[in-house]
Amino acid sequence: MTIRPRRSVLYMPGSNARALEKAKTLPVDGVILDLEDAVAPDAKESARDQVVAAVKAGGFGAREVFIRVNGIDTPWFADDLHAAVAAAPDAILIPKISSADQPERIGARLLSLHANQRTRIWAMIETPTAVFNVRAIAASAKDSETRLAGFVMGTNDLAKETRARILPGRAPMAAWLTTCVLAAREFGIDILDGVYNDIADAQGFAQECAQARDFGFDGKTLIHPGQIEPCNAAFSPTPDEIMQARAMIAAFDLPENKEKGVVQIGGRMVERMHAEMARRTVAIAETIETRA
Repeated sequence: MTIRPRRSVLYMPGSNARALEKAKTLPVDGVILDLEDAVAPDAKESARDQVVAAVKAGGFGAREVFIRVNGIDTPWFADDLHAAVAAAPDAILIPKISSADQPERIGARLLSLHANQRTRIWAMIETPTAVFNVRAIAASAKDSETRLAGFVMGTNDLAKETRARILPGRAPMAAWLTTCVLAAREFGIDILDGVYNDIADAQGFAQECAQARDFGFDGKTLIHPGQIEPCNAAFSPTPDEIMQARAMIAAFDLPENKEKGVVQIGGRMVERMHAEMARRTVAIAETIETRA
């Protein structure tokens, strides 16, 4: 089993050449080269050219490379999408997806542009309409032509659209976040939590990473390199979790347990589904260890 870790995914402004180069050296699982919020209107075209050149040049190693284009309803979207397809990143991140027909239309567009088969589509969930429609949006991943592989939560935009306050513990948003996790899991796609704005608040950031992990997110999007290490720590299996996972796998792999649905390990009854979860834990841990 090979699973790509997505613990930490860092936004990098597409208009900043130094940032694009720095992205190739940081210990993140992924980078989002941003053409949207981080780029002023008069710099959109030059940023697009710069990002395409950086992706084509390569050098990102095992890091997953996303290009975030401008939204479908903006004057930059068509040119951004064409350029992103030409660059052939791992993924193209589309802002403000709100309905299931949008991934379908984008998938058709990629087909007509003969996009590289490895390039996936990720959707930002950042409006009330998107949250209400999130199950249908996730379901569009069943159509392989949409290439939909994951969600990224846009919590700042959700706060703006709903007037909900961003508070420690995120009580106003908890139901929305967990609903989106459920939709992603139902249709087998990954999901990343939104950003944490206060880069000086290390304790608050660590708590939000732990909350996102416990909610079931695969990782978190970041806005500053200083957030990488604690984020990776939060979403990495601990040595104790890895040891327990290996013990579960070994127990169910014993010849006498091959057909059993439940076995006893250290006085605890463990179901086979826990062994499957354990295999995922070990697979992620092994990939992280390989990259270290």
